[in-house]
This record gives sequence, structure tokens and C-alpha cells, in this order.
Amino acid sequence: MFKTIMPLNAIIAARFFGLFLVLPVISIYAMNMPGATNTLVGIVIGGYAITQMIFQVPFGIMSDKMGRKGTIILGLLLFGIGSIIAAVADDLLMLLLGRFLQGAGAIGAVVTAMISDVIKEEQRPKAMAMMGGSIAVSFALAMVLGPVIGAGAGVDTLFYIVAFLAFGSIYVLVKYVPDPPSITHTYNGKDKYAFLANPDLIKMNITNFLQKGLMTFAFMIIPIVLIKTYGWEMAELWKIYLPAMIAGIFAMGPAAILAEKKGMFKQVLVLGIVFFGIAYYIIGISDTYTMFAVGVIVFFIGFNMHEPIMQSLASKYAKIHQKGAVLGVFNSFGYLGTFIGGFVGGVYLDQMPLERIAFAILIICILWALLILTLPNPTKTKVAYINIDETSQDKYKSLDDKPGFVEWYINNTENIVIIKYYTEFYNEDEIKELIKK
Repeated sequence: MFKTIMPLNAIIAARFFGLFLVLPVISIYAMNMPGATNTLVGIVIGGYAITQMIFQVPFGIMSDKMGRKGTIILGLLLFGIGSIIAAVADDLLMLLLGRFLQGAGAIGAVVTAMISDVIKEEQRPKAMAMMGGSIAVSFALAMVLGPVIGAGAGVDTLFYIVAFLAFGSIYVLVKYVPDPPSITHTYNGKDKYAFLANPDLIKMNITNFLQKGLMTFAFMIIPIVLIKTYGWEMAELWKIYLPAMIAGIFAMGPAAILAEKKGMFKQVLVLGIVFFGIAYYIIGISDTYTMFAVGVIVFFIGFNMHEPIMQSLASKYAKIHQKGAVLGVFNSFGYLGTFIGGFVGGVYLDQMPLERIAFAILIICILWALLILTLPNPTKTKVAYINIDETSQDKYKSLDDKPGFVEWYINNTENIVIIKYYTEFYNEDEIKELIKK
């Protein structure tokens, strides 16, 4: 599994590293351009999220129908071209165009779906956790390196680095990532989009929306407050991001273990939300740098608790044929939150003190936590891999009408039927008996 998953992990980590690399400094960079206001800067910060939101679902559906690799290559090309435009931008409109094109390369859900394609069902939680961990580590490195490189070589250099990573990822994809197996699914057209009404997925979509919105707003205000209120320089921002990231990384491991190993996904989500609420409360009432820094560190702890498990948890509520579309919708909500966090945050930061905004966020976090308390932890399942030659394919569809079966599908490449079921109903021998010739 490790050899199969690492190239895809490298691609998704490089892409998120590229997005995160500019986050710690882009608000100050954009603020120094002619005609800048908090509102316009908020749009620049979250601008890439608009096109991410628009293209996430089409990219997911395209990958389900036309193949993962070609879709990922298209997304990486758009991401790289957008990064180059942002690098050469000398006004806010050109910078915004670059950010829009960066977002148009909406491949996050596609890469996640491809991981599901090439990894066996029982190994997917570990694979998804590894991917989430890679994203969190990329986040941590970007928070430290972004301010240092941006101050020393210029923010435009950060965008050139992002473009290099995008084009380099295409080489990794073509050279090292195996083609996914050919799969025959069991769904029919009438329930193809039934997942949109799934209450558990709706709660996860709301969670991604709020988490990403609060993240974007945090990255808008942290540099502005430190530089305008406390007189910091851009080169000094790593001094707050580094301890915050170290604390976040230490929180990430136990959170992932509790979720993936112990099945306590809901509890980890709620705890992370509690940290978000406390963090914004502290940030809102802070009147010293030390107090503000404590709030930032608490926020990063909550964010890093969530990040390794978000994609994994959302995918657990989806059937195999839905994963591209489900994760496309899930990520669209996240990117909508990213834009709203920057845009609305910028508008309100112009109109009211940070303290009032922070109290409003605290109330949102309380309601959010209450919503997640109604989310069930995913039920444990098992997967049977049965050679097709030993079975009667005419009997497969009878499984759809029996309790205890989640789904079945055929891996044509390996000539096996894959059946996902609840162990309290059947064991593998009983399943073989149901579909034998």
C-alpha cells in the first residue's frame, strides 16, 4: 500500500503546500497594492475558492466517467498557469485572475477518489489518514516557510515555487501512479445523486464549510493584527506560526488515532470545534501580543485535529461509485467557506471591531458542536474479495434486497467481486454460499 499511496500523497501534499504557502503573507502583500481595502484583500485571499467550488463537482463527475489521471493533469495545468499569472501580477485584478485560475484546478476530490480506487477497502482508512496527515504537514511547513521566503525573496517567488510544484506533480502522476482498475458498479441512474439528501453527508458538508471559513478568516486577521497593531515585520511572522504548528502537529497524532483506530470521529470533531470557539474568544478579547498568540495556537490545535480525518470521514458515508461526486460536493462546501471567510471577514473587519466578530463566531461554534453531536460514528464493516469464476453473476443483484449488505461491485482488472457487508449479519463463507454457482 505504501508504495502505491505515496506518489498520490506527494501530489496532494504539493498542491496543498502551494495553496498554503502564500496564506500567511498574501493579505499583507495584497494590502500594499494600489486601491486595496480589507474587502478586496479578503476576496483575493478567498478568490481561488470560488472557482474551486464551481469546478469541484464537475471535476469529480468527469473523473468518474472519463478517468482520474487525465482529470488530475488538467487540474494541475490550470493550477500551475494560475500561479505564474499571480507571480507576475502588479495589481489586484491580475492577482485575482491568477487566484481564480489556481482554484480552477479542482483536483482534491479526484485524487482522494483515485486513492479509493487503487487501495483495498480495509486499507482505505489508513490511506486517507496518511493523506490527511500529509496535508497537515504541508500546512505546517508552509506556515513557517511562507513568511521567511516571502520576506527574503518576495511573495512573487512563492507563486513561482507553487507553479514548479504543480508541473512537477504531473511528472510524478504519469511516471509513478498506477492506472486504477476497471470497475463495474452496481448503482442505477435513479439513485445516482441520492447522496445529496444523506443527512450525515450534509453535516459533513456544513463542517467543511465552517472549518475552512474560520481558517481563511484567521489567515486574514493574523498578519494584519501582528503588523498593524503590534508592529511586526513580515519576516517575523514565522515566530507565531512555528509554535502554533508544533502544537498543532502534536495534537494531530492523538486525534487521528482516536478517530481512525477507536472510531471516535464525532468526538474528535466536537473537540476541535471547542478549540475553534475558545481560540476566537481569546483572539477577540486579547489586548497583548501574548494573549493573541495563545489564541492563534489554540486555533491551530483545533484545525490540525480536524484536518487528517475530514476527507476520510466524508468518504465513509459514500458508496464506491459516488466517491468522486460526494467528495466533489464536500470540497465545494469547503471552498465556499474559504471564500466566505475571506470576503465576509474583510467586509465586517472594515465595519466592526474584532471583538464583536469573535463573539459571533463563538456562538456559531456552539451551534456547530450541537449539530455534530447528532452525527453517528461510521458503522464498522468488512469486505469480501471473491473470485468471479467461483460465483454466479446472476445472483449478485439479489444481495441488494438483503439486509446487512452495504454494496457490491466488480473489479474487472483482477476478476473479483467485492462485497462490503456488516459482520453482525454474515461471515464470508455465508456470502460465498449465497452467490456460488
